[in-house]
Amino acid sequence: MKELMSFLEQLDERKIYYKINKVRDSILVEVAVPGQRWEVEFFETGEVQIEKFLSDGTLYPKSELDTLFRDFSD
Repeated sequence: MKELMSFLEQLDERKIYYKINKVRDSILVEVAVPGQRWEVEFFETGEVQIEKFLSDGTLYPKSELDTLFRDFSD
């Protein structure tokens, strides 16, 4: 918990946007910075896992929403 709180304080000090969620057996901190999204998971065991999603800067037209709904709907 101490490591999580320290991490959140650092994000606040640097004015970096984040959201917090509970996922499975961890606390997930989703961090958004230009061109990247980070998922930082803090587990009760003390383990920390980080996954980064990087953008190449490609922007898509509104019609790309059709792809979202076609490919990812139940």
